[in-house]
Amino acid sequence: RELSEMDAEDEHDLAEMEELKKTERACLEILKKYDFTEWELMEWSEQQAVFNFLYDSVTLTVVFGPPIDGEFFAAHPSRSIISLDFESFLDEEQAPRSSCLVQRLIFQFIESRGSWQEKCPTLCYLPQALFDMSLVVNRCKILGEELEFLQRWGAKFHLLETDIKDTELKLVFSSSAAFAKFELILALSHDYPSAVLPFRVQTHIGNIREKEIAAVLSRVPAGHHYLQRIVSSIHQNLLQGPR
Repeated sequence: RELSEMDAEDEHDLAEMEELKKTERACLEILKKYDFTEWELMEWSEQQAVFNFLYDSVTLTVVFGPPIDGEFFAAHPSRSIISLDFESFLDEEQAPRSSCLVQRLIFQFIESRGSWQEKCPTLCYLPQALFDMSLVVNRCKILGEELEFLQRWGAKFHLLETDIKDTELKLVFSSSAAFAKFELILALSHDYPSAVLPFRVQTHIGNIREKEIAAVLSRVPAGHHYLQRIVSSIHQNLLQGPR
């Protein structure tokens, strides 16, 4: 008798586990419909879901509350969300400066949204939250790749130095052909590359000043590889010969 009761309990537990797996699969199908999947699902249980972003350097933990009557997600009763917590696992002392900048911009975005739980009170809102986060992670990741490209190949564009301080990028250009050396300081934000970048200029040698640089930058539209196009345009238009 006891054995049959235990068997029945085991069967019930197995059925419950199978049901949870089905729910997880259905949820994943919905989440994968979004274009940007910069997240990786690490855990999905009755209590919480854990997502990793950007080579496991950012983690989002979503804590579930009780089911909601009359609301469904992936053909199952939807769950309320108690909290969404983002955490950074980047070792800032060891990581390249470009990675630190990318991380700062991502967390700038996270903080700019205020309470994520208010915007994402139930499971039905989670795909949109993951999409919004993925979009910013994707853009910032590309920015990091652009910075690495400029650090490696900057000399081809008369770029002497790239320096990052907080969310500002300092580019030092130097050209003997144009008899010019100047700094271009760009203020980066999590909106990159969809908005025009605020900038300032400091001239060290020659006649290339803010006015000349502003004229060049005004012809570079925001968008994909914005930073590389800015550097290339300055190189082509200002640093090829005497001014």
